[in-house]
Amino acid sequence: WGGDRGPSARGEAPTGAPVRTVERRIREDQALLYRLSGDCNPLHADPEFAEAAGFDRPVLHGLCTYGMTLKAVVDTLLGGDVTRVRSYATRFAGVVYPGETLRIRMWWQEGGRVRVAVSAVERADAPVLADTVVDHF
Repeated sequence: WGGDRGPSARGEAPTGAPVRTVERRIREDQALLYRLSGDCNPLHADPEFAEAAGFDRPVLHGLCTYGMTLKAVVDTLLGGDVTRVRSYATRFAGVVYPGETLRIRMWWQEGGRVRVAVSAVERADAPVLADTVVDHF
C-alpha cells in the first residue's frame, strides 16, 4: 500500500539433522473453528470462493499454522513454558489445507535460538513456513 515492503532475502536453511521432528494433524473443521478469531475471509470456508481464487479447496488461516508451529516448539523444546519465548518470526511459504498434517522440524542454534521448518506431509513435504526462528530465554 505504498510503504516500504521490507526485506525479501531468505535466510539460510538449517543444516544437519533436526534435533526434533513432530507431526501435528489439522482437524478437517479447523478453519471453521478458527473463524471464531474474527477472520471471516471466505477463502477459509467457501469451496467455490477458494476455487475461484485458484485453490483446490478452502485453506487454513496462516495465523493458525503460525500458532500451531509455535505451540509445537514450546511444548517440545521449551518445556511447555511460553514465557521463555522472546520473539518469533517466520515467512509464509505455502498454503495448508484442513485435514493435512504439519511436519515441524526443529534445530537448536547458539544464542538461545531455535530454527524451524514446516511442511505439509500429504503433499510430499511441501513447504508452508520457512525462515522460522524462535528466540528464547
